[in-house]
Amino acid sequence: MNGTDSKVSIGSLILVPAIITLAVTILRLIGEVQGWSPLFFNKAAGGGGAIVGISWLPIIFGPYFGWKLAAAGDGPSSWGKAIGASGAALVVFVLGTIVFFVGVTKHMNTVVLVGSVLNLVSAFMPRIGWKAFGNALVAYAFAARIPVLIVMYIAMSANGGQGWGTHYDVAEPGFTVTSLTQKFVDLSVIPQLGFWIAWTAVVAGVLGSIFAAIFARRRAPAVAA
Repeated sequence: MNGTDSKVSIGSLILVPAIITLAVTILRLIGEVQGWSPLFFNKAAGGGGAIVGISWLPIIFGPYFGWKLAAAGDGPSSWGKAIGASGAALVVFVLGTIVFFVGVTKHMNTVVLVGSVLNLVSAFMPRIGWKAFGNALVAYAFAARIPVLIVMYIAMSANGGQGWGTHYDVAEPGFTVTSLTQKFVDLSVIPQLGFWIAWTAVVAGVLGSIFAAIFARRRAPAVAA
């Protein structure tokens, strides 16, 4: 296990998870438009932690990516370094998120951007300890969130800019909409390409690196035997 040149195609690794994620995104949009149960399809701004959503999927796919790479002999040079890099990414992510929400609360655009940059940086940090795994995390994060950007733009543009009344297009109370472009950038582009990319990669990175390390240690005696 060298953790440098990947032995596994990242595209093949994330293909099925990306398709599943897209299916969940589409299902949620349909459920909200049709007015299905708010417990599963919450239409409130931000989504309200609805059960049907893609924010939970990194909990599953992080360990999956780590397991597949480790099983293929494509693990890191050091499990401690891999876990440490993901742990450091979590710290930067939390810091970036705090800065981001302070900026949002205080209406300080520069602070919001700084927080978003910190979040985005954290998404790439797991690569420091495990390159192949980090590449998979970033690729999956963008594959998961780019479709959400598209859905949000379509939803915000619908009905002459009035939207569909889903969490994909509803603004938080107090948010002043001056134009569709401003609404899309503020409510979609910045959070999706900052906070949510980071959430996806970092959560998956922490859980995946720990799970893969445990799997590799348990697998080693069996292989030796």
